[in-house]
Amino acid sequence: MLELTAVNRSFGERRVLKDVSFSVAGGRMTGFVGGNGAGKTTTMRVILGVLAADSGSITLDGTPLTAQQRTRFGYMPEERGLYPKMKVAEQIVYLGRLHGMSPAQAKGNTESLLARLGLGERMDDTLESLSLGNQQRAQIAAALVHDPEVLVLDEPFSGLDPIAVEVVLNVLKDFAATGAPVIFSSHQLDIVERLCDDLVVIADGEIRAHGSREGVRAAHTSPRFELQLDGDAGWLRSEPGVTVLDFDGGFAVFDVDSESTAQRVLQRAIATAPVLRFSPQVPSLSQIFKEVIQ
Repeated sequence: MLELTAVNRSFGERRVLKDVSFSVAGGRMTGFVGGNGAGKTTTMRVILGVLAADSGSITLDGTPLTAQQRTRFGYMPEERGLYPKMKVAEQIVYLGRLHGMSPAQAKGNTESLLARLGLGERMDDTLESLSLGNQQRAQIAAALVHDPEVLVLDEPFSGLDPIAVEVVLNVLKDFAATGAPVIFSSHQLDIVERLCDDLVVIADGEIRAHGSREGVRAAHTSPRFELQLDGDAGWLRSEPGVTVLDFDGGFAVFDVDSESTAQRVLQRAIATAPVLRFSPQVPSLSQIFKEVIQ
């Protein structure tokens, strides 16, 4: 487990990270979300040792993180960092060798990763000859080639079309299944919602929410239901413990203060008119994100 505790970082008079604390569990995908300037990239750079924290601690499996351990991390920056005029496979093998792999190991991992990422037929092409989406796939292969102990990805899905997103999702899920902690940032909240096991929300340098995806969802939303009657549902407005959010004749979306209130509403609805639909509404990550950062 990778764990951050009360991490602070300032640039001059501007405090960018404010007592940032969260953990990234092994074998789980942790989505790290926040608006522009929220502190995501700074946090990742502190984890990697590119920036030093002003205070606080970072541990891996309970022990302080060292420079030597960080060499076993995999990192994909938001800015592409591969050599444009170098062949794709050649430079990924080279990066594997820099991490201490044997030539055979580096070559084998490179060919396997590129094949799984859909670049098997392009491995001898120069990076600059690839589309931007394929360059992004190559960047992901570079982060994974040395079988890292921790994987840190900054906007890994940027520039990928829907098919490429699915390919990358499968590769990352398989890697997380090996037991490594994986943290990734993304502005594409629909992808985060599909991929992450755990979620960390940062705003203005502060952690506003963290935990399992479903735990965060439950903690930051009210129980919400949708009701469709074959009749008028106006009575719902006066029900105790009910807040009506949307209403149109026999249709209503409403929050309740408890499960017992929801059951009482259902019983009254059944007694009032035929019930065409009564179901809980699960808020999207986008809705939760807007609520949490306000």
